Amino acid sequence: MDSQSGPYLNMRALLSPLGAARLCQLAMGCAAIAMVIHAAGYSGSHGVFCMAVWCFCFAMSVVVFFLDATRLYSCLPVSWDNLTVTCAAFATLVYVTASVVYPLFFVRSECPYAGCDVRNFRIAVTVCSILGTLAYGAEVALCRARPGQAVAGYMATVSGLLKVVQGFVACVIFGALANGSQYYLYAATIYCVVVYAFCFTLTALVVIMSVCGRTKTVRCMPFDRFVVVCTLLEVLLYLSASVVWPVFCFDTKYGSPWRPSSCPQGKCPWDSKVVVAVFSFVNLALYVADLVYSQRIRFVSSHLANAPRRP
Repeated sequence: MDSQSGPYLNMRALLSPLGAARLCQLAMGCAAIAMVIHAAGYSGSHGVFCMAVWCFCFAMSVVVFFLDATRLYSCLPVSWDNLTVTCAAFATLVYVTASVVYPLFFVRSECPYAGCDVRNFRIAVTVCSILGTLAYGAEVALCRARPGQAVAGYMATVSGLLKVVQGFVACVIFGALANGSQYYLYAATIYCVVVYAFCFTLTALVVIMSVCGRTKTVRCMPFDRFVVVCTLLEVLLYLSASVVWPVFCFDTKYGSPWRPSSCPQGKCPWDSKVVVAVFSFVNLALYVADLVYSQRIRFVSSHLANAPRRP
């Protein structure tokens, strides 16, 4: 056994602010899942969504922590820094959503029929979910590239993190479209759906290329220029969709500018159309910000991103 090769475990993954953030993620995720199963409970699509978020993020954190602590990430054909910051950013977004959805649908000020213990457990689950959100956010903050700093991972830049948020917002739009939005009534609204799908595909492509370490060149242009070209195209497409969708959904010629009084709560096409319109403008703003920040990106080639880190 070679005693000169250093410790087998990555001490940076255990005894560092980043390691502390990941341990907190594991603790809060485990506590939330255990309390939901024990007494807090969940039901319906909203409860299933929250439970899926906590279980998926907990499993993801276990894998990330284990691979980082044992240095086994070096055996993977991916850019580890890009992968971990992408996972942390995604987990932050879905944890925020679960931290809002769970108390909104399951926590009441009065005690339910099962007694105050159930209510108290649900409040505790909400607190753990909020603390888990802060832990994942702390990992993103610790890994994020600072202004003027040359970084090995594109996903650690502001532009890279915006890509994760854009993908998340696009998923919200797809969910609203699938919830009885009646987008199929007009060719113009179908065009908007095609725009949302195409832009999401481009965003996912950039993220996948970064995580896989394919950031040297894309055909005849460097990767950073490819990102700018894609982002500019997405801005133009989202700008058109953000104009077309409200016109063909809320103009009196095609729809109604006001919510119909006969529309059922939770299953109203008008509500879904509003969600799509609002988040279209949100994603447009994100793409514009991404275009601005992508002009300032400077990062080293992907072979440095894949290089093993020193403990």
